Amino acid sequence: MSRRPPDYAVMVSVFTLLLLGLVMVFSSSSVRAYVEFGDSYYFFKRQLAWVILGLGTMLVMMKVDYWDVRRYARPFFLVALLLLVIVLIPGLGRTAGGARRWIGYGSLGFQPSELMKLAIVVYMSWALTRVPGRVKDFVRGVLPYVLLMGVVFALVLKQPDLGTAVAIGGTVMVMIFLAGARLGHLAGLAAAAVPLVFAAMWGEEYRRRRFLAFLDPFADPQGSGFHIIQALYALGSGRLFGVGLGDSRQKYLYLPAEHTDFIFAIIGEELGFVGGLLVLGLFLVLAWRGYRTAMTAPDAFSSLLAAGVTTMIVFQATVNIGVVCGVLPITGIPLPLVSFGGSSLIFTLAGVGMLLNISRYCSER
Repeated sequence: MSRRPPDYAVMVSVFTLLLLGLVMVFSSSSVRAYVEFGDSYYFFKRQLAWVILGLGTMLVMMKVDYWDVRRYARPFFLVALLLLVIVLIPGLGRTAGGARRWIGYGSLGFQPSELMKLAIVVYMSWALTRVPGRVKDFVRGVLPYVLLMGVVFALVLKQPDLGTAVAIGGTVMVMIFLAGARLGHLAGLAAAAVPLVFAAMWGEEYRRRRFLAFLDPFADPQGSGFHIIQALYALGSGRLFGVGLGDSRQKYLYLPAEHTDFIFAIIGEELGFVGGLLVLGLFLVLAWRGYRTAMTAPDAFSSLLAAGVTTMIVFQATVNIGVVCGVLPITGIPLPLVSFGGSSLIFTLAGVGMLLNISRYCSER
């Protein structure tokens, strides 16, 4: 099979998001880094190291034959599933901020849930295309994978991490749809999932407060509504062109998670509506070229894998930006390729490497 150059539009959009992310991580975190660590560059230096490591991972995945990825889809998924169990074991999983999401020690830790995002995309791409047409059979082709997704969802929710659980669930459902499942089957599953998601959201006090804050953040402005109110202040202050790069006021310890989950608010404040529109445009380009790669891929597995990786990134970006803008309840999910964080960045770039790998084998049209 002849190889073409990788999709340069995907590469440019990804590199631009990474560069913007480095600039905004430094700008948004410099105050907190100086207050907590006495070094304004503390978070920036770590993010730079992760970007370099992530780009190396991306290059490796661009070179690896994607059929080798298919061959190891099942063990890859089983390892990720085992790590999700291990992270919940006291003494093995590391707790921070009331959540047990990390394995490792100090800065060498990573989040198994981020590995699972990529592992389940690879596994579902293999499983759903192994027997052509089976996905139209609800009992044999859809239900087993929905139940498997339910197990993963429950393990991630136990950490607790509702945002990542929703991202995994949403990505899997889109992949099942793209694999050719009947709309009636999916509609029934969606109807059954709504009360379950609502129960998960209502079952914990802090999630219930977040949902009520989404409906009316000013009902508890110093408590559950504080995050979204400060984010809206940041976005509103930016107006059309922003207050200027580095001149954010909300980063002075007003806005929590300003360099992670709410970095888009700082982008909106410093770079204005134009900066926010640039970020949206870059993700739209990534979505367009990613799904185009899926449509022109040489086989069913690579087609679904390209679609799954694209969905994973775009779905997460949509949820993050929706939360910051106040149109979705707070779930605690980073902005892909932009927010501070090593595990998310490295595994996202590994997925981008797979996408670029597949794009080299796509047909002309």
